[in-house]
Amino acid sequence: MAVDGLLDDAARRAQRYLDALPQRPVVPAAADLAALARLDVPLAPDPTDPRQVLALLDEVVGPATVAMAGPRFFGLVTGGSLPAALAANWLAGAWDQNACFHATAPGVAHLEVVALRWLHELFGWDDPMAGAFVTGATLANFAALAAARHQVLADAGWAVDADGLFGAPPIQVIVGAEAHPTLFKSLGLLGLGRSRVTRVPVDAQGRMRADSLPPINGPAILCLQAGNVNTGSFDPFDAIIPAAKRAGAWVHVDGAFGLWAAACAGRRFLTRGIELADSWATDGHKWLNVPYDCGIVFVRRRAALQAAMAITADYLPTQSPYRNPSDFTPESSRRARGVEVWAALAALGRSGIDAMIEGCCRHAGRFAELLGAAGFCIHNEVVLNQVLVSFGPPAVTRRVIAAIQAEGTCWAGVTVWQGHTAMRISVSSWATTAQDVEQSAAAIIRIARQLGA
Repeated sequence: MAVDGLLDDAARRAQRYLDALPQRPVVPAAADLAALARLDVPLAPDPTDPRQVLALLDEVVGPATVAMAGPRFFGLVTGGSLPAALAANWLAGAWDQNACFHATAPGVAHLEVVALRWLHELFGWDDPMAGAFVTGATLANFAALAAARHQVLADAGWAVDADGLFGAPPIQVIVGAEAHPTLFKSLGLLGLGRSRVTRVPVDAQGRMRADSLPPINGPAILCLQAGNVNTGSFDPFDAIIPAAKRAGAWVHVDGAFGLWAAACAGRRFLTRGIELADSWATDGHKWLNVPYDCGIVFVRRRAALQAAMAITADYLPTQSPYRNPSDFTPESSRRARGVEVWAALAALGRSGIDAMIEGCCRHAGRFAELLGAAGFCIHNEVVLNQVLVSFGPPAVTRRVIAAIQAEGTCWAGVTVWQGHTAMRISVSSWATTAQDVEQSAAAIIRIARQLGA
């Protein structure tokens, strides 16, 4: 069904979309949403010209998208797509590799190895460790905690991957009171329980209190956080991890976006002691700004991750002197996520990544400065890329946020944190400029004052 010029047409349409992002409203117009009804038709009985299919996507779905890839989307800790990463993603799509085994996809399997090594170097880790590319931080947490479950039970004499959890020694799971919900989802998927955890109190910025760590006994997993999803704060790794390790616990760090602070000279102090953990989870589609979906897991003990994830069958080419990606991930069939990660790292280099992370943090600080000077309440210490701001009582704050979302200059979401209803501003995109911050802050202040905040 190949058609001459179809991919060129797609590229032209995509370029027009990207070129319009800085000027267009972040949210689609009501008419554009109503036009989606054009898609509600029966499946065609016969083939349709692919050029018509592409045109329909561009003309109907494109205008109905939220400009997440643009410079003024500040919700959900969402990055844009770096040009090099987006282009690499398109090329990888054309390759259409099932990045499962080295024997069947040697080029992309090798790229994964290089990209993981570069990330290892970027985060400043000295010890070798295993890594893998997955869909996002949920699956990165899942894979890391599966390795943790394997190891702590193996140390207790139980083979969980063969015998399951029935009759297994109980595992003590310790988390912070403000751990991210994806961590609990992963615990539930692993049979460790979303509610069967010990929650450790946190301080006024959401950091786990080292003085409140409970006694650790028997098989245990301690989950820490790099980058509180509301405040951007970091648990005190250097005060907690050594004691936990002495007690025999596996220490996991959920660093969906905060782990990238380790790649920034001006923010690296926030991650002090993080290298002492046993596993880490992060996202590429957040602060590395690669296309969705891309998560990354690192595990210090290669054998633990491989034991929890590996697959074998008589018909599969699993025997290889090279690294098989599927030995380290929950998926077997999987797209080649490492391609765009490699491209982003190759295009930016150390200094480019440092500048991107620092730039987002600087923009967040400017948001806090402008909104605070306008008389609104900033709730958090802006140490990273997160800003929490209220415009008065909860009902007023919610009205302001809804109005800002509808107005379209920028987009930020609502949160409730430690009793405060607030707007959460997350600056995560490479495309955001100082002018975008000034323009967005001015719109927020104008709308808030119009609503009597």
